[in-house]
Amino acid sequence: MTTVELTTDAYQARVVAGGDRADAVRAASARRAGDVAARYEAAALALHVAVVAPELVVDVYDGLAEGWLGRAPDGPAVTGRPEAGTVSDQLWEGLWALVSDPDAGRDPAIITVRTAALTEFLSPEFHQRVAAMALRYPGVAEAAAAGIPPRFTLEELAACPRDSLGGAMHSFVVDNGFDLEVLNRDSLGLQELPPPLDYCNVRILQCHDVWHNVAGHATSGLHEVSVSGFQMAQFGHQYSSMFLGMLLTKMAFTMPPEIFDFTFETILTGYVHGRETPPMLGIEWESVWALPVPEIRDRLGISAYDSPYPAWILEEMQGQEPRQA
Repeated sequence: MTTVELTTDAYQARVVAGGDRADAVRAASARRAGDVAARYEAAALALHVAVVAPELVVDVYDGLAEGWLGRAPDGPAVTGRPEAGTVSDQLWEGLWALVSDPDAGRDPAIITVRTAALTEFLSPEFHQRVAAMALRYPGVAEAAAAGIPPRFTLEELAACPRDSLGGAMHSFVVDNGFDLEVLNRDSLGLQELPPPLDYCNVRILQCHDVWHNVAGHATSGLHEVSVSGFQMAQFGHQYSSMFLGMLLTKMAFTMPPEIFDFTFETILTGYVHGRETPPMLGIEWESVWALPVPEIRDRLGISAYDSPYPAWILEEMQGQEPRQA
């Protein structure tokens, strides 16, 4: 293991070197046993699969879950042969700026937006590797074959019963002044990504809040972390992988070990939930808008997320009122 204090250069070297499932089990087990330095090992592995070796996302996170939670997820095998890789100076600079920014630790949404901006420093070859891996996840090729999905509309949601999924989505968006999609798909240039990433990234922006609702992850700050683990587990979502790797890095370098553990467990329980939930990417939500969420879950075999911590704990600590979920 490492010394308790780690330099940024040493950490970068660990990220590039990476590791496998066995390394992930050891790191998570050591942190679970109280090894303070092991948080750097776990964070470096999470960032490694985000920016160097996307082929190992499932291997590494399955190992982290096994080491921390005591069991690996019961999910399909998804793996590939990793290639040697490097990380650009611009991406490192963006990471350390994020780590040193105290405001970025107060709201996961800030890290989400800044992570999305840093993906421009990943090479086209890297995106091709992510695309190749995405096709290994169940249901992705079939869903992407349908092409870029049309936008949902408030009009179709407004026509749904109030106690239905569509009615709940309409109230959530209107009452909170939100957009139907998390970020603007056009401004991000998502349709210029290699297939199936063009489809996958547009679709998850469109369905992010739907997944929150149906999979039972609240729209709280804490559950933005858990649902990122869920999305990554479902189809190797690159933005989620980067967000989680950078978040864990920030926690490892700037927060007490118990805060790292709190974040780590939230990520891993969300990830396990995603691995053990049937593929949701290709679900035609328009066909079930009018149904209540419990009925949709029964039909599709989806269980609600069992959160290890109160969903709105971060907001309560800051004296904020929970949003309508």
